[in-house]
Amino acid sequence: MTTTASPAAGSWLRDPVLRLLVAGALLNSIAFFATLPFLTLYLSDISTLSPAAIGAVVGAVALIAAVGGLLGGVLTDRFGAVHLIRAGLALYIVLYVLLTVTDRVTLVIPLILLLGVGRLLVEPSMKKLLSLAAAGTGSAVFRIRYVTLCLGAIIGPLIGAGLYTVAREALFVLPALVFTGYLVFFSVHAPRLRRLDAPTDAADGPGGWSAALRDRTLLLVVAGGFVVFFVFSQFESILPLFVKEQRGAAAVGWFSVLLAANAALGILFQFPVERLSRRWSPRTMAAIGVCGFAVALPLFGLLTVSPLFLFAGVVAWTVGEAVLLPLPDVLIHEHVPPARAGASFGLAELRYVGFFLGPVVGGALLSHSSVAWFGVLAVVVLAAWPPLAAASRHIRAGKAS
Repeated sequence: MTTTASPAAGSWLRDPVLRLLVAGALLNSIAFFATLPFLTLYLSDISTLSPAAIGAVVGAVALIAAVGGLLGGVLTDRFGAVHLIRAGLALYIVLYVLLTVTDRVTLVIPLILLLGVGRLLVEPSMKKLLSLAAAGTGSAVFRIRYVTLCLGAIIGPLIGAGLYTVAREALFVLPALVFTGYLVFFSVHAPRLRRLDAPTDAADGPGGWSAALRDRTLLLVVAGGFVVFFVFSQFESILPLFVKEQRGAAAVGWFSVLLAANAALGILFQFPVERLSRRWSPRTMAAIGVCGFAVALPLFGLLTVSPLFLFAGVVAWTVGEAVLLPLPDVLIHEHVPPARAGASFGLAELRYVGFFLGPVVGGALLSHSSVAWFGVLAVVVLAAWPPLAAASRHIRAGKAS
C-alpha cells in the first residue's frame, strides 16, 4: 500500500471559496432530490404514458447530461466555469417556473428533458471550480461533496413528499426558489470565483475535447466509473423489486428504512474513508470499494434466509459506495491540468450512462432469477477495479517522473 501525503479533511473549512462551493453543492442536491424521485409519480398523474415511457423520460435527464457532459466541459474551458454555472442556474429557474404553471404533457416532457441540459452546464463547471479551489488542499473536497449528496438524499425527498401532498405543482416550487437563491448567492461571489478560472480559447487545443479523448488515463477513469454506476444503479431501481418479491406489500416500509440507513452510513463512512485515502493508494481504495459491492449483492440475496442479511448488505454496499462514487473525480482532480479540467470532468459524465443502462440489465436478470441478478452483478463490479487501478498507477508514475 502506498502512503500519500494530503492535508487533513477539515482544511477545506478554512477556505471561503471551498465553503461557498460546498454550500452550493448542498443546495443543488436538496433541490435535485426534492424533485427527481417524484417525477415518475407526477407524469403518471398527468398523463396516460406507460411505465416504460415514463421511465424513459425521467432516465433521459441523466442520459442527456451524461452524453452532453463533454460539450459542457469544453464550453467551461472556453468561456469560464462561472458563466456556465450562471447560465445553467438561470435555465433551471425558467424550467421549474414553467413546470409550476403548466401540466400539458406536450410541454412538460420537453421541459423535463431540458433539465438534463441545465445539468450538463452546471456539473462539469462546478467540479472544475472545486478542483481549482482545492489545489494544494488535497482531494477531500470531493468526498465532502459526496456527503452533500447524502444529505440531499435525506432532506430533499422529505420536502418533496410534503409538497406533493399539498399540490403536485408545488413539487417544482422548491427547486425554483432554491436555484433563484443559489444564483443570487453565486452572482454576489462571482468576482472571487472568476479569479480561480481563466477561460482558455482552445476548443481543440490542450483544453479541448480532442485532448480529453486522447487521454488514456482519463478514459480508464471513465471506464471504471461506468462499471461503478452500472452496478450502483441497482440499489434504487432493482433492489426494491427484489424486496417486493420477498416481502410483498411491506416492501415500501423495508426499503424506506434501507434508504435512510444507506444515506446516514454514507455520511458516517466518509470520514474514515478520507483518512484511509491519505494513507493508502487509490488502487487499494478501489479494491476495498469493489469488494464492498461484491459482498453486498449476495448478502441482499440472503434476504430469503433472514432480514438481517439485508441490513448487513446495506453496510457492505455503503462501504463500496462511500469509496467508489467520489473516486473518479478524485483521480481526475489529481491528473488533469487546470486548462482542460472542464473537458475532462465533462467527459467523465459519460459514466452516468451506466446509471441509465444498469436498471435495464438488472431488471432482465431479476426476471430470470434473483440468483442471476446478484450473482452476475457481483462479478461485473469486479471489472471496475482494473481500469481504476491502472489509472491510479499512471497518475502516480506521472507525478514521480
